[in-house]
Amino acid sequence: MGVTYPVKPTFGEAVRLWLKIGCIGFGGPSGQIAILQAEVVEKRGWINEAEFLGALQFCMLLPGPEAQQLATYLGWRLHGIRGGIAAGVLFLLPAVLLLWALSLLYVTGRDWPLLHFFFDGLKPAVVAIVASALLRIGRRTVTNWPLALIAMISFGLFQAHIPYPVVVLGFGLIGGLLLKKPSTLEESPEKSASRSRSWISSCLSSLSMALSILAIWLVPMLVLLIWLGSKAMPFRVGLFFGKVAVLSFGGAYAALSYVSLHASGDWGWLSSGEMLDGLGLAETTPGPLLIALQFVAFLGCYKAPGILSPLLSATLGSLAAVWSLFLPSFLWIFSLAPHLEGIARNPRMGGALAAIGAVVTAVITCLALWFSEALFLPAGHFAALPLVLALISFLLLQAKKVGVVPLILLCGIANVLTRVIAPSFWG
Repeated sequence: MGVTYPVKPTFGEAVRLWLKIGCIGFGGPSGQIAILQAEVVEKRGWINEAEFLGALQFCMLLPGPEAQQLATYLGWRLHGIRGGIAAGVLFLLPAVLLLWALSLLYVTGRDWPLLHFFFDGLKPAVVAIVASALLRIGRRTVTNWPLALIAMISFGLFQAHIPYPVVVLGFGLIGGLLLKKPSTLEESPEKSASRSRSWISSCLSSLSMALSILAIWLVPMLVLLIWLGSKAMPFRVGLFFGKVAVLSFGGAYAALSYVSLHASGDWGWLSSGEMLDGLGLAETTPGPLLIALQFVAFLGCYKAPGILSPLLSATLGSLAAVWSLFLPSFLWIFSLAPHLEGIARNPRMGGALAAIGAVVTAVITCLALWFSEALFLPAGHFAALPLVLALISFLLLQAKKVGVVPLILLCGIANVLTRVIAPSFWG
């Protein structure tokens, strides 16, 4: 039995819980949301069930990592802006530190054969995870023939190298105009009148908050620009990932797909195999899966350090990536949370998000195909054992027989053993 709502925690109690959740937040968005619900609602009673679910629905409307945004909202709801900052930062901090260390191990351990074999073994599991996510997301987003048509057209546009932002914004506009979804929420006349009276002042407050956060984002970006110049990788990473953050509707896989098209495809910051490695490493850390893009930044900046040492360039790139990717989450919560109910009720918003969901399915399909080609046809030669490991991993995920982190570790160990005992299997 849970405790009775409401229980008002002290700021120190809340900070300790947010740090705990940041350290144990494995299992992707679903697992992290379940942990938040268990700890905040059921165990402690700081937020009631109805408010928690309303906040979750609101966060799912926003671009970016919904679990981290949900934690930020809960912190804001309990202790205002300082609570939101504490919850959002501590949700990320353990993953950021751990992935920085793993990224450093990755670039310094390439001369260690066993470690190299282990990283190679992560790839089949990652392909299976992406395929499983595609199946799960597709079932939820492509629910009728107009959305299926949007998904198919989007896939064709991506294959024709039409920019992701153009496709997302274009179909979002079409969805808002043609696919309006009626709200199931009701509002009393008294509450509606009260909300209308405070609308102008609330919007001005939200605009002020948004401009303040934008100014905060600009400060380190200007420092990097003045210090290193516009062509330096840390500055380019910060600028590019800022755009990624505000367009990452559909969660981490959509953002990963968009980044892969450019960072690994067009610009050559890293290879498709290295992109797979980064996703695999991110899956083994707590925190949001979007943190995988920190690895992209680390590796891209390490390879092109410019006037800096490779490690300093990579560290600055990691920090710039995290700054640009996750600061918008605070912007959305602090500026839009007061309008939570109105946003959730807007039928045009529902239609736009339904269309964007179909686009997300298309872009994740592109990512799955691209990863599969990189894994199963390296250098134009068919690789049988990675395909076998990927198929076994996919079946285990569908049967819910093993978690993501154990699966990734098992695939890495299996590859090490295979390479040592029977290297000819990898041909």
